[in-house]
Amino acid sequence: MALSRDEREQFFAEPRVAALAVNAGGDRGPLAVPIWYQYRPGGQPWVLTGADSRKHRLIEAAGCFSLMVERSEPTVRYVAVDGPVSRIEPATDEQLVEMTERYLAPEKVDGYLDYARRELGENVLIVLEPRHWLSADLGAV
Repeated sequence: MALSRDEREQFFAEPRVAALAVNAGGDRGPLAVPIWYQYRPGGQPWVLTGADSRKHRLIEAAGCFSLMVERSEPTVRYVAVDGPVSRIEPATDEQLVEMTERYLAPEKVDGYLDYARRELGENVLIVLEPRHWLSADLGAV
């Protein structure tokens, strides 16, 4: 059964790891990788990725991408969204902190931020304009 708009947006706003998919060009299938994302109902989802990453280059070239999240309990449920890139810009430290606090336990945040700032290099913010949603709750299995 398809989810209502409110149900899908609330589910998508939960801190789940998404599968990001973007056209990889040529004779390749799409690049599909796990990624942290941020979303508030009614807004535009965004991700952070390395400025020199393959994800960044492919998303910029394609001009669009998809995100999908799922769960298997208490019922099988998923939400997928795709659309064009709304904007790409250098990420801020505040965005890195927001994303880290969304996904990690409070006692892990400072250690991860130290690591990310020291080892991961510059990030870009990539914002998705949600155009197409696909969602369902398949019930208990």
